[in-house]
Amino acid sequence: QVRVVESGGDLVQPGGSLRLSCVVNIRIFKFYEMAWYRQAPGKEREFVAGIKSGQIIKYADSVKGRFTISTDFDKNTVFLEMNNLKPEDTGVYYCKVIDYWGQGTQVTVSS
Repeated sequence: QVRVVESGGDLVQPGGSLRLSCVVNIRIFKFYEMAWYRQAPGKEREFVAGIKSGQIIKYADSVKGRFTISTDFDKNTVFLEMNNLKPEDTGVYYCKVIDYWGQGTQVTVSS
């Protein structure tokens, strides 16, 4: 059974940084589609960043220039580096690998 486990969420002040990790218990390959989504309270889940074939990368307009998605295929891990965090970035962040989802990790941006 495929397991996707996110970690790295925390409470951080506006302008701060966090690095989220997503570990998968199977070998991940470059052609896999991997992505981060988030869901704020009372809102629908939304796309944040995605990577496919190791180089096709997309970001939501709201995070461009602040967030970076990357992968470590040796460790079967997908990362989301988040800088200059804003209160509107608050939410549960989910990792999706192919069609498998993790349980999410909470990110709270507040002073």
